[in-house]
Amino acid sequence: MSDVSITEPARPRPATVTAAATIMIFMGVAGLVNAVVGLAAIGGVVDRFRDAAQATGASQSDIDGLAGLAWGTVIVGAVLSVLFATLLIALGLGNLQGRNGARIATWIVSGLGLFCGCCGLLAVISQSALTWNVSTDSQTQDLTQALTDAYPGWWIGLNGVVSAGQALGYLVVALLLALPASHPYFRRTADQAPVTPSMPPPLPTAPPPLPEVRNSDWQPPGRP
Repeated sequence: MSDVSITEPARPRPATVTAAATIMIFMGVAGLVNAVVGLAAIGGVVDRFRDAAQATGASQSDIDGLAGLAWGTVIVGAVLSVLFATLLIALGLGNLQGRNGARIATWIVSGLGLFCGCCGLLAVISQSALTWNVSTDSQTQDLTQALTDAYPGWWIGLNGVVSAGQALGYLVVALLLALPASHPYFRRTADQAPVTPSMPPPLPTAPPPLPEVRNSDWQPPGRP
């Protein structure tokens, strides 16, 4: 007898789920691009900072320390961007497949991402509006200001757009997955009525054989 496989009917994917997953994948790719741009630009930033720092009279160790800080900040940011991009893309694909665990994890990541995006936006606003004033030593102030001035003019604008877009994207994703239209797609199939295969009717069996009639000496009585 051949095995009969039962295919579960495909659930239609709501547009809200598709939009949320698309935004997540786009945010992951955008984070990778931003990390690559930062790594490509930091070398020129450090070179300009070193040239300007020589005029402040600061020691070489102080100059190297701030240069290393600039490099370290960009490298750490790039590593975090790769991790978050991988996580966002994986969760986006999980949401496309209707996995409720991926949706719950997306809400958690969205909360953390929204917080980080707001903090990054505040940091960018502070960097663009304020000058470095971390010490009463004028030489140190000049040195830290030289590092700020070494960044290109588009640096602050790009980071501000990325931070604002990150915060807005996480908020939109969380809301899209929380809409009532998204709930049925993530409902567990176990909650639905189980589909049991219908067994074919049993094949008819052959009728029992008739009893065998043996010849005997008995004869019916004769007619008068």
